[in-house]
Amino acid sequence: HGRFKGDVKAENGKLIINGKSITVTNERDPSAIKWAESGADYVVESTGVFTTTEKASAHLKGGAKRVIISAPSADAPMYVVGVNHESYDKANKVVSNASCTTNCLAPLAKVINDNFGIVEGLMTTVHAYTATQKCVDGPSGKLWRDGRGAGQNIIPASTGAAKAVGKVIPALNGKITGMAFRVPTPNVSVVDLTVRLSKPAKYEDIKAAVKAASEGPLKGILGYTDEEVVSS
Repeated sequence: HGRFKGDVKAENGKLIINGKSITVTNERDPSAIKWAESGADYVVESTGVFTTTEKASAHLKGGAKRVIISAPSADAPMYVVGVNHESYDKANKVVSNASCTTNCLAPLAKVINDNFGIVEGLMTTVHAYTATQKCVDGPSGKLWRDGRGAGQNIIPASTGAAKAVGKVIPALNGKITGMAFRVPTPNVSVVDLTVRLSKPAKYEDIKAAVKAASEGPLKGILGYTDEEVVSS
């Protein structure tokens, strides 16, 4: 975060960043985007609207070769780097990278389960508010709570992260449940994971296992710190 120390300008319908030209489009229908003309092979679908294989496949009609959905999907295969990415099937042209919460939870759950075994667990995410919440009190689409002002409230919400973990780590399917609290921060979220282990373990044992993973197989994916940091 912070001010970008580079050169940014708009020119002939393109965004120019430090001399690199980026094509900008404005379409409601993904199939109308001419990805082939811009040379884009991989498309990250982050609108939060086209989250099924059928809907996200619209990008393929415009020339994209692969689509990665940056949210949980009802039917697209889900992969989390460091957890199950090695099982990726190249035949799948549309995949899901799950959610931000799942990418936080799954690597940690994998380390705990691999070392100590998870019998059952509860996860709570204290999550920055999103486009689902309102800036001020207003009408809500489905849930009354979603209509309350995000800057003035802690808003309980559902999360699909626990269910998604069961999809990327089949051994944990049905073992973890969870909920979310949307809070008045513009960015950064935290996951609190409480589990019942199948093997006895001390707090120091768990910390050592997580630290070892962060410096070994999950380096660059899972971080570990004992410093008194805050979210920003």
